[in-house]
Amino acid sequence: MRAIRIHTTGGPEVLCYEDVPTPEPGPGQVRVKVTATGLNYIEMYHRTGLYPQPLPFTPGGEFAGTVDALGPEVSGFALGERVATASGVGGYAEYALAPADKLVAVPEGVDLHLAAAVMLQGMTAHYLAYSTYPLKAGETCLIHAAAGGVGLLLTQIASRLGARVIGTVGSPEKAELARAAGASEVIFYRNEPVAPRVRELTDGRGVDVVYDSVGQDTWEGSLDSLRSRGMMVTFGNSSGPVPAVSPLVLSGKGSLFLTRPTLGHYIATPEDLAWRAGDLFGWIVAGALSVRVDRRFPMSDAADAHIALQGRATAGKVLLVP
Repeated sequence: MRAIRIHTTGGPEVLCYEDVPTPEPGPGQVRVKVTATGLNYIEMYHRTGLYPQPLPFTPGGEFAGTVDALGPEVSGFALGERVATASGVGGYAEYALAPADKLVAVPEGVDLHLAAAVMLQGMTAHYLAYSTYPLKAGETCLIHAAAGGVGLLLTQIASRLGARVIGTVGSPEKAELARAAGASEVIFYRNEPVAPRVRELTDGRGVDVVYDSVGQDTWEGSLDSLRSRGMMVTFGNSSGPVPAVSPLVLSGKGSLFLTRPTLGHYIATPEDLAWRAGDLFGWIVAGALSVRVDRRFPMSDAADAHIALQGRATAGKVLLVP
């Protein structure tokens, strides 16, 4: 089969498209014939070595397709069944493996490209709004990168829960997308400081929670946008890692709460996985959740896809297609 391999860490140029053996599923694993693979920032960190991986390796944990082979001790899935995962192995390929207990069936009403686009970012948005800081009607949240993959989904979910959304964006085009998803106000982060504008929009109070996937560039402004005893949720590093922080900073800015969640801990049980994926698929079928696929790249052009994502040239999800 054909796959992307990384033999040494570095820039997008280290993504090599080559022939490799088709993987065999081990105990508890399912082999999936990949229809589409979702591109995520964690693969940038794997590629650069920020999150080290054993070399060489094929990146990609989020994909959808059809069951091609079952490993030992696997039950509950049939050959040819439509499935998706956010916890797979080697998704930048024609065939990839997934733990059976992290694989979900995709309803017939959900296109497999949309399933690949919504698993990681959709379940991230779900746990942020329902579990990390459970939003309530009437509360106000600040969502950075509101026109990004997670941002558009989180904005829709937060609005669905009755929360007021203030989103940050980088262009008028992205502002329109954020507003269409439910953002009440948008802030052009390149043109004005975020925190003073947030204070103005909230009559000086600040927001109840900040959902921040950007990291280094937005860190200070995020903390300064919170109300007393508000929660800072930092869940990504698209601009670089957040600097080291003293707990005294949190007390000085209003006895703030700080958390750095990751999806794996929020889908650790079959019940949580089924809840989050089931809600997403149900909303898609009902037309209550719009999943925006910004563009699709051939698997062989994975380097171009990485460049587009890192350059903040996308609005919504990027897919790789074998």
